[in-house]
Amino acid sequence: MVNYLDEVELLQNLSQNFWMKMNIMILLLKSEMTLTILSTNKKKDDEAFIHIKLPNILPEIFQIILRYIYSGTLSLNEYETSDIIKILIAANELSLQELINFLQSFLIENKSEWMELNFNDIYQAIFENNSFSELQDYLWEHVVKWGHTQNPELPSDPTNFSKEDFNTLKNSLQRCIPFINFYNLTSEEFSDNVLPYKKILPKELYKDLLKSYLKPNNRPIKNTEPNIIKDVENVNVINTKNIDSKIITSQHAELILKWINVKSSNDSYDSSISFTSLFSKFIYNDIKDKDTSSTVKTSFKLLFRGTRDGFTTEKFHEICDDQSHTITIIKVKNSNEILGGYNPIAWKSDDRYRYTKKSFIFSFKDNNNIENHILSRVNNEKFATFNSFLSGLNFGNSDLTLYNGRGNCIKYSYEKSIRKTTGLFSVEEYEVFQII
Repeated sequence: MVNYLDEVELLQNLSQNFWMKMNIMILLLKSEMTLTILSTNKKKDDEAFIHIKLPNILPEIFQIILRYIYSGTLSLNEYETSDIIKILIAANELSLQELINFLQSFLIENKSEWMELNFNDIYQAIFENNSFSELQDYLWEHVVKWGHTQNPELPSDPTNFSKEDFNTLKNSLQRCIPFINFYNLTSEEFSDNVLPYKKILPKELYKDLLKSYLKPNNRPIKNTEPNIIKDVENVNVINTKNIDSKIITSQHAELILKWINVKSSNDSYDSSISFTSLFSKFIYNDIKDKDTSSTVKTSFKLLFRGTRDGFTTEKFHEICDDQSHTITIIKVKNSNEILGGYNPIAWKSDDRYRYTKKSFIFSFKDNNNIENHILSRVNNEKFATFNSFLSGLNFGNSDLTLYNGRGNCIKYSYEKSIRKTTGLFSVEEYEVFQII
């Protein structure tokens, strides 16, 4: 019989040559899985320690877990969100249910934006582990809320939906449904959150789900996997991220789309219902559904590129005037800095200010790091944009202005300056996209 007061060494990964020594009693108090591990990792007579291999847990992550095991506390604010996901997965492997519950709640309450922007990582973490029920519930609830925000004309209560309303919501969510693992919901959750929206589900899926919840013992083996709908045969169609830009990546695009969908602080709005960016993997140009041959509903359409069309204000107005819902992206010369702005109304050449509450300007200090950004929404709506044939694009009163390949940023009509300096800068490249 194993003496549980003996010392134990945990070999996490042979390739990393990482060893850790600790008292096994600590693990026994916290982890239900320790007894199972010990039953297959008994100490040999000629060895002083029990060897336990944990190949799926990185040494630095296990050290964080170990500090939690010893102290009973864990401060998450000092860790990157990606590391918190790794801690969650490690906690699941060690059956630390208390920690699993805590981490799920923390992610939902504090890291919703990151989860929206990194859906692929969250999807894998959620659906490879049945212990993450809170995150699974969160995902489904926000899918529905996102569908409502895309179609504000829909009644808030699905019992008041018409046939056309269900079809509208179904069309908005048809690419999202494959990522939801409905089989892991409780009967109550299925009844309260899914059943009211049964008409947006594929018929075959709904029939399987109904059988599953009416006869749980006959639940199919596939209940541990997300529901990949049969008519979405090419997974690459869903996962493809393709934006025709020489300046920004798909991650930049995802974040900008989220900003577009979140109203300013002056408007009455519950930010929790904004879930655009989580599904913005479907919002890139020229992606087609191979089964239906229909173009994805929303896309980035490239209207203008400086190196292709020229940097003159004349060319900008020739191509971009009368175009609404545009995003301008600017690469500052001899730096990694990216500037930009969103204009929901049309550009003109009439020497007039335009009113809107929805415009904003932004900057990324480093084009390789989307987290290091400044977002500045309009706070003087009467001067949101200025249309002049001489100055090209102009957000506010020179908050962000371009003129023949040069620009400047002087705070006036927007919340904050998006650059530390107000001097002129040269433009290496700039692009204008239309959201369609």
